[in-house]
Amino acid sequence: MTDTQTVDAVLSVEDLSMEYRVGNEWKKAIRGVSFDIPRGKTFGLVGESGCGKSTIAMALMHYLPRNGRITGGTIRMGGRDITKLSDRELRELRVHRLSMVYQDPMTSLNPSIRIGRQVEEVFELLDEPADMVADLTLAVLQQVKIADPESVMRRYPHQLSGGMLQRVVIAMAIASRPELLILDEPTTGLDATVEAEVLDLVTSLRDEVGTSVLFISHSLAVIRKMCEVTGVLYAGRMVASGPTEQIFTDPRHPYTVGLLRCLPGTAGVQGRQTLDTIPGFLPPLGAELPGCVYVDRCAIVQDICRTEEPDLLEVGPGRFSRCHFHELAPDLPRNEPVESTAVAPGDVLLSIRGASKTFHQDGKPVHALVDVNLDIKQGETLALVGESGSGKSTLAKIILGIHVPDEGTMITLDGVEVPPAVADRDDVQFHALQMVFQNPDSALNRRHSIRRIIGRAVEILKPDANVKVRVDELMASVRVGTQLLSVKPRQLSGGLKQRVAIARAFAGSPMVVVCDEPTSALDVSVQAAILNLLSELQHNERVSYLFISHDLSVVQYVADRVAVLYLGRIMEVGTSKRIFSGPYHPYTEALLSASPEHDDGRRIRLEGEIPSASQPPPGCVFQTRCHRKIGEICETVEPPLVEAESGYEIRCHIPVDELGRLQATT
Repeated sequence: MTDTQTVDAVLSVEDLSMEYRVGNEWKKAIRGVSFDIPRGKTFGLVGESGCGKSTIAMALMHYLPRNGRITGGTIRMGGRDITKLSDRELRELRVHRLSMVYQDPMTSLNPSIRIGRQVEEVFELLDEPADMVADLTLAVLQQVKIADPESVMRRYPHQLSGGMLQRVVIAMAIASRPELLILDEPTTGLDATVEAEVLDLVTSLRDEVGTSVLFISHSLAVIRKMCEVTGVLYAGRMVASGPTEQIFTDPRHPYTVGLLRCLPGTAGVQGRQTLDTIPGFLPPLGAELPGCVYVDRCAIVQDICRTEEPDLLEVGPGRFSRCHFHELAPDLPRNEPVESTAVAPGDVLLSIRGASKTFHQDGKPVHALVDVNLDIKQGETLALVGESGSGKSTLAKIILGIHVPDEGTMITLDGVEVPPAVADRDDVQFHALQMVFQNPDSALNRRHSIRRIIGRAVEILKPDANVKVRVDELMASVRVGTQLLSVKPRQLSGGLKQRVAIARAFAGSPMVVVCDEPTSALDVSVQAAILNLLSELQHNERVSYLFISHDLSVVQYVADRVAVLYLGRIMEVGTSKRIFSGPYHPYTEALLSASPEHDDGRRIRLEGEIPSASQPPPGCVFQTRCHRKIGEICETVEPPLVEAESGYEIRCHIPVDELGRLQATT
């Protein structure tokens, strides 16, 4: 029996081992992994990037790269070993019984073919009658809750939102009513409301169709919400597995404990403590590991751990841990807590007044931002939250001078007005406003070494500095060894690449740094380290942050103040404590209820998608989706943004006290 084996398993993986060829050498990637997925159930797989999660998914689909191979074990569906099937049998398996949804839906869709045609091709592969294909396509798009599917079928992928694209890909994956659906990070990068809708969709489809699910994610909150059983992977080894709730509430492996302690919620409210982190790094691919695979990072390591690999021990009904001292794991010593290095914010550093931005599409005005007023103080972190299309990135690009705002917009930096276009700004203003992007892969030149990437930034942003000395200082400040200066970005992990991106942003001693989803694609352990780094740099440099994120638990931890945007308007702004303690604007209330970390069982489902900025609703722009709508006034009169309390503003016709009473009773 495997660690999670059941009698009625749709998938049974036993002692799976895999290797990748690097140069002329084969290196171990997966080391004897076993698990079963019961019929109609969801199995979660967690672990840091590089642990082997996606490698296992690709092995199940038999989509291995040329330099990858299975060296041992079996993968069984319906009693047949997938690894022994012919090419024709594999194609039949993928068409009828096994489907996969990838992290980025754009990689699964052809940008030059309309959505309807791409979905129709799936039914043609299933040999459905030609006269039924259009109806089946319409039906499956309706099944994944796509509004106006006829219109969606006529569009191209670039004309749909991320959430809509993910629904289309899920529709294609479930068209065959597969026995097993593999989801590889399907909600990374999605807003809280869209993520919640996708998760609800997967749950309902699993219940309706009876499909089993393998759910791969670095979001522990999502895994806890979605999965009955969870396996924890480290360095290609399954180090823990069992019922999900027990894995989270009573972890029995040091690595599981470490992952859970990295979550922002474990550090309390903003500014109290630095986040706990897992020291060190994953062992390199193919490393010889005679003892426990986690030995170099474990806080309770003993001599036996270095020489003898522990067996996968049963530590309870259906629970397993690969640790010699699993009984000590719950009391794992924490990293020495560091009290907040934050200091009280200073005077207003960046002031934004009347910020509006109108684009034009097909001759129609698109109002991306409407009369936004915000201040950021020295040493302060202001977070922007809201769904895609709410105006967060547009505001960031206006601040950076990438987009020129509408006439009447005024931006001042340290009391001096800043020209709208970056080309018209002086050196001080240009150097003072920098950015850290969501994806360091697209932000770092893959052809240049790390030394060249950071050195070039120093030459531009701090021309009077000694480049070599400044580069070494920056590498030290982001905790990256100078021995990595000669390598190129592709040779670094995601966390190290993001540290390099942060070092580049700080090359010229900036005053304000825009952080656009800087941790959304990172594992929780790497995320914790990056958030600690940003906090330390803020203290040392007295820099201010504009922090854009859809992860509300990260926002709650990192932000001094929060601004909630919807359709280009600020709906609510105040201190982080005030925003998250309520009463909330109805939109903020819906966002919080959709977040897995804040799930209290009272999910508020917003109807439809965010309206088009080219045709905003009359009255309150949120009234078409608002669950607190009180009548005609919401449909005809746009509420002003008013100061309801000192330092707290809200845009709603319902008084704050009344909102509090309503939210307390529902």
